[in-house]
Amino acid sequence: MHDETQEQIQTPTGKQELPDILNEKIGVLTRREVEARILAPMLDALGRQFGRDQVLAVMRRTVIEIAEKQGAELAALMGGNSFEKFRQSLQFWTMDNALEIEVLEQSDDVLSFNVTRCRYAELYEKLGIREFGTTLSCARDFSLIRGFNPDVSLERSQTIMEGAACCDFRYRMKP
Repeated sequence: MHDETQEQIQTPTGKQELPDILNEKIGVLTRREVEARILAPMLDALGRQFGRDQVLAVMRRTVIEIAEKQGAELAALMGGNSFEKFRQSLQFWTMDNALEIEVLEQSDDVLSFNVTRCRYAELYEKLGIREFGTTLSCARDFSLIRGFNPDVSLERSQTIMEGAACCDFRYRMKP
């Protein structure tokens, strides 16, 4: 699906970077676990030193910026930014049974589904850092789709991470 000899991406700062292809090599669930095991103690230490709320705000902004960039890279990797290409990209998040998804509607202009099981939430709970889960995982969704296709909106009113029975993802082309 992806050729590792692919050309580098020019960033806004002029820096050359290789596209993020890590998700093709390991599942996102495994990646989030590695990230969380490193970030959680660092966030605790930085929070003690500089104030927890300030550190978490910086982390959230950074995660959102990263996700938007990853959305653009994902569209390039998938060969387009249509709903069909985005639906196909869900393979990265569902790898290793990380998410159980119930598709409700799928067309050229709409992709609606519920996540009925989220092993990401289970992971953060197991690691004792569920309070970071929303920022480390759920907060990425809105900026990821903005980077993938800025003409798509996402509505989500609830997440399993925050205690709901399901996550309700409603993607639509903007009018």
